[in-house]
Amino acid sequence: MTDSVLVVGAGPVGLTMALELARYKVPVRLIEKATERAGTSRAIAIWPRTLELLDRAGATSELVEAGVRVTTAEINAGEKQIARIQFEGVESPHKFVLMLAQNETEAILQRHAEATGVRCELGVELRRVTQDDKAVAATIAYPDGRVQTESFDWVVACDGAHSTVRHNLGMSFDGDLIDNDWGLGDFYLTGAPFGPDVLANYFHKDGPIIYFPLAPNRYRIIASLGPSKGDRPVPPTAEEFQTLVTTRGPASIKLGEPVWISAFRINERQVQNYRDGRIFLAGDAAHVHSPAGGQGMNTGMQDAFNLAWKLALAARGMAAPTLLESYSPERHAVGAEVIAAAGKLTKMALISNPVLQDIRNHVAHLILGLPPVKHALVGQMTEISVGYPHSSLNGPYANASPKPGTRMPPIDGETAYGLGDTPLFTLCANEPPPFNHPLVSSAMRPATAANDIALVRPDGYLAMSARSGDWDSVRAYLDRF
Repeated sequence: MTDSVLVVGAGPVGLTMALELARYKVPVRLIEKATERAGTSRAIAIWPRTLELLDRAGATSELVEAGVRVTTAEINAGEKQIARIQFEGVESPHKFVLMLAQNETEAILQRHAEATGVRCELGVELRRVTQDDKAVAATIAYPDGRVQTESFDWVVACDGAHSTVRHNLGMSFDGDLIDNDWGLGDFYLTGAPFGPDVLANYFHKDGPIIYFPLAPNRYRIIASLGPSKGDRPVPPTAEEFQTLVTTRGPASIKLGEPVWISAFRINERQVQNYRDGRIFLAGDAAHVHSPAGGQGMNTGMQDAFNLAWKLALAARGMAAPTLLESYSPERHAVGAEVIAAAGKLTKMALISNPVLQDIRNHVAHLILGLPPVKHALVGQMTEISVGYPHSSLNGPYANASPKPGTRMPPIDGETAYGLGDTPLFTLCANEPPPFNHPLVSSAMRPATAANDIALVRPDGYLAMSARSGDWDSVRAYLDRF
């Protein structure tokens, strides 16, 4: 019998988690305490690595059709261009960042989840969780007033920065608040000197302003408002937003009526362990950080991709539960890197000293003009360079490169690894193995290097490699699980 999983929180991370588990034939319930979906745009960037992984569930084409493809990011200071970064050369089938309002992303993911048999239960709230070594007891409140305790084999908390599950577990959410207020607005506008496929960032002595295209003539605008004042940040009015645009540039832009205006402050926080027994944390429940770089939602969704295949194998009895021990170390390391990188970008953009601003602009122009730096930055932004170089799942390797934990790109336009209803490893070899193994897909791919064998994880990262004919090493690796 397959173990059951409760997913708490039905935002993009929870929907991804439920979709992946259901795709892998794991019984899953998805609950969300909100009684209706938010209609605001919120997180808007979906990067190539996330699109690759969503492609396995058939969701990517619908997302791409609904969104806006951005192929270029610009950094400007007044009329001077500091850097122009293009995504068209990225080693992925998706050579762009997709801009799509979060409410639309959620609607598409929910449709795909429902097609696999998952029903999103709105207005259903988790009140409390307790666990022993066999199960998790979840106290759940229903819209009709019922409150009852139900048992699940596993629980995945995707319930956001104020996670009920995390509070129940007494986990510390360590970090700091950046002392600065930010304004956010979605506007229809005219007079933009950049194209609809450009993400435009303008440095200014009073703080940065950034434009993200969402639809024809519609943009998300984010601007710093200065040091924090009061208990909560105050959203700018539409008139104040126009002043920010006119002052910081480009002055040619004229804002129409706002679709949505808000304000926020930036927390940089992370739990030390993404797992407590039979309970896992993913997304904002485990980590929050600056929106600089647009990595937040994607990092959370990739938490879900990482955990789903491992939990599916354990829940279906195909692998020992010890496989799950790799989830927290792998994803904590990635989360820490994202927090650090986004924080540095934010602090760099907020430099207020005029001399230091000039130095920043000059140095950034020089460094970001170097092809190796651009290549590394594109890999980081698109998340195709994200990997697990220190994972406990990494096995031996035959050559110096690629090393285990490295993302393996799709071959010859094929979709990502991990297709089908069972999370299986993929063999890349020029001859069939002398054995059958329940964790290995019957569909082989050509060897990634001459005379080598490569074994690729269900989430598309290299697990191990060996010299041609060294099937004993492959079998020994698989038998660990």
